[in-house]
Amino acid sequence: MDSLQILLLIIMLAILAEVTYLVVKLPRQSLSKKGRAILVDTSVLIDGRIISVAKSGFVGDTLVIPRSVVGELQFLADNADHDKRARARYGLDVVSELQNIPQIDVEILQDGSKAEEGVDERLLSLAKKYNAAVCTIDYNLNKVAVVEGIDVLNVNELAQSLRMAYLPGEKMLLELVQKGQDSHQGVGYLPDGTMVVVENAAKFIGQPIEIEFIRSLQTAAGKMMFAKPVAAAAPAKQNPQPKPTGKKPVQPALAKEQPKKQAAVYHAHPQKRSARQPENKQTRTQNTQPTQPQTGTKNAKSSAQKPRYKKPVGRQSSSDREAAFIDLVDHQDS
Repeated sequence: MDSLQILLLIIMLAILAEVTYLVVKLPRQSLSKKGRAILVDTSVLIDGRIISVAKSGFVGDTLVIPRSVVGELQFLADNADHDKRARARYGLDVVSELQNIPQIDVEILQDGSKAEEGVDERLLSLAKKYNAAVCTIDYNLNKVAVVEGIDVLNVNELAQSLRMAYLPGEKMLLELVQKGQDSHQGVGYLPDGTMVVVENAAKFIGQPIEIEFIRSLQTAAGKMMFAKPVAAAAPAKQNPQPKPTGKKPVQPALAKEQPKKQAAVYHAHPQKRSARQPENKQTRTQNTQPTQPQTGTKNAKSSAQKPRYKKPVGRQSSSDREAAFIDLVDHQDS
């Protein structure tokens, strides 16, 4: 074998190795026949809970992510608002993380970077073509796929089936069968085998009581719930009479004392009482009659007692002028 044939053989082996690598690693335009294919929707990638489900090993089939779904995430990451951009970028990170999980097989189906009829319609048509299931949390897509006869894997339904049978605040009748770790605790079991620890219920062991769930504990070893006994309802109190609104009424004792106090003040000041009494008509008429000048000794006495007339300063009223005139006459007579 000459050198030319050896060179051609080496070239052919290199080409074969390259083609094999491209077939294995590059995205495929058709699905492999290994197990059942599960077409992943955009909503599931944005949600992100599919990573925990895949790591747990419950996904034994092949996860197929259409290129149109990745294109929709790219479009949202570039053109949507801030919140949608952040969620779309998180969805792209979920795709990368799913590809790095060794427990599952992830394929990228080259169906086109953009679905003209819509991503939901493209998923339904691909599911019918490859006899695959659809993994989604979109409520409307779920309903349409069921009508079309396509198998649907809903992450929300999975979470609903795994949640606690009873939530905190709910009540039920439970029979306690044994003591708990503490001396005051009682232990009972739900129909599905979940252990319920009831606080302060050791005296009720062997009999059913009504309990109220407080909290739940979920671990890798299982789940358990904590509760407390429901206290007996207290007797209903009678409705008190409504209090009267408005000002507080005056008590009768105070009402009787007030006239006495007024009377005491009234007698203690007789001058004020006399001042308040109206004057008689006779006194009024006497005060209104003008005084006449007297002659004789009476006039002399009156003149001696009366001061001399002084000329008023400034403007005088009519009553002042009349008094000055009378004083002047008396002074001349004297």
